[in-house]
Formats: sequence, C-alpha cells, structure tokens
Amino acid sequence: MPELLAELVPPTEFSRVSFSSYIPDSNFPSQSAAATKAEAFALGISKKGQAELGIYLDGGFGVGKTHLLASVFHASKGKRIFGSFIAFTSIIGYLGFAEAVQVFSKYDLLCIDEFELDDPGDTMIMSRFLKELASKGVRFAATSNTPPTALGAGRFAADSFQREIQSVADKFEMIRIDGEDYRHRDSSFRFEPSGLDAIEQARLGSRVLETTQSELLSFLGSIHQSRYAKVAEQFQLLLLLDAVQITDQFEGMRFVSFIDRCYEAGIALRFTGADLGTLFRADHVAGAYQKKYLRCLSRLSAMVQREVS
Repeated sequence: MPELLAELVPPTEFSRVSFSSYIPDSNFPSQSAAATKAEAFALGISKKGQAELGIYLDGGFGVGKTHLLASVFHASKGKRIFGSFIAFTSIIGYLGFAEAVQVFSKYDLLCIDEFELDDPGDTMIMSRFLKELASKGVRFAATSNTPPTALGAGRFAADSFQREIQSVADKFEMIRIDGEDYRHRDSSFRFEPSGLDAIEQARLGSRVLETTQSELLSFLGSIHQSRYAKVAEQFQLLLLLDAVQITDQFEGMRFVSFIDRCYEAGIALRFTGADLGTLFRADHVAGAYQKKYLRCLSRLSAMVQREVS
C-alpha cells in the first residue's frame, strides 16, 4: 500500500510545472482568471463567501487543466496527493471504503484529475468518499473534460459534477476554462503511419517498447489498470506495429487508460498499420465514453509529434 500511495504524484509531464509556467491564451480571458483563482486556492487565500473546501476546473481538451491542477499540488502546503479519478477508485476498491477513508483522511489536499461522470457507480462512491473526507477537513482540487462538440454551446460538465456530488457540491468553486486544444489537432484526428526509415531509426534508440497492437492489448488485459503507470515508466518510445481498429469496448477502454499514462510520462509514439484516427469504432466514439476516446486521440496526436530523446 505505501508503494501505491507513493506513486500518487503529478506525472512526469507535469512534475515541474508551476503557475508561472502556465501560458494562458489571450483570446480566452477565462484561462488567466482560472490560474489566478487556482493559485489563490493553493495558497489558502480566500474571499468572503467563497468556498474553502475545493475547486473544480471545468473545460475541454488541452486548455491546461492538468497543468493548473499540478501547480496547485506543487504550491500547496501540508500533506497532499495527486492522482487520476481511476487511481482513486481503484484504491478504494482495493482497500474497501472504510479503510480508504481512514487512509486518505490523513491528507490535507487531494488532487483528482479527470473526474469521471459517465459511470454512475464510481461517481456515487466518489461522492460519498468526498463527503466523508470533507467532514474531516480534507480539501480537494479536481478537473474534468468536455467533449469538443460541446464547446461553445455552454454544455460544460460543471452542472453534472454538482448534481452527482450534491452532498458536497456547494463547497466547490466551479472554475470554467474556455479555449482550444493547445495541441491544435482538428476533430478528424488523421495520423499517417511512420515510414520504414522512421521505424528503423526508432529501433536504434534506447528504452523502446516494440509491440504489435494485438500483443499490447493482450498484455493490458492481463494486469490491473492501476499498474499501467508503472509499465509506462520503463520506456521512452512506444513502437506500435500493425495498428487496426479496436472493436471491443473493454479493450478500447484499457488502451485509452494506457495511453493516458504514456502521455503523462512523456512517451513518444511511432506506429505502422491503420490510421490511428480510425483506431476506435465510430459508434464507440459517439457513445457514453466519448470524452475518453476523444482525449485519447488528442493525446496520441501529441505523442506522434514528440521527439525521441
């Protein structure tokens, strides 16, 4: 258990970020306003009538929510912990609810990245979890995502967040962050496979994980998702061979979770086979897990562009 808790820190991609390194887009004033509010929360500066318990950073892909959440972690005093929503629900499942409350009540601040609202069971557990910890004086900072199709339409996730965690929702300040994905990828997410020269060059590097997609999916199905971050620490470049469309939803969700951990670890990607823009079935992308699939495609596009160190 101590080993699992020790891993709950900002991922490599955000291990050295700060409020000063966050560069807001001047076209979207809500970004600089969000940074100011998040820093005030981290430093314990409050305004009359403002919630003290937590902040919820609400926005689309690539507007800097995780950067700001990690900055809150780094700037805050006291005992704090940082993890994805799935990391927290996995530990709650492993320990049991009562013991998890006891363990996490020893912290002053919980930073929860990518708060998921599409699984009623997990959301209910987290709502109870936050309520129990709030009564013990624990503070929270959380982020979530809005699908790109909802941007500009006012359909951000804050209303859903407040509804699902109604027992403590009034304790959170909702901070909306408008803007475009800084990775600047259009919604079609087209990826050209790597050429032969690029593949051979990739194989010459150190710390390369070379695997076919079918082998990778089989491996991911054999271990718990909470271990994916540990796997991602072992290499710098993912060489994915023979990419084809993933037709099974469970395999798709495991792949999404793994790519999240790879992206956070700063891993580059080279691949052969099908265009990764068609990696997931269209009906899956349009379904209940839309935001997860779209986030994954956005992050894959960034990983393909990364230089290999």
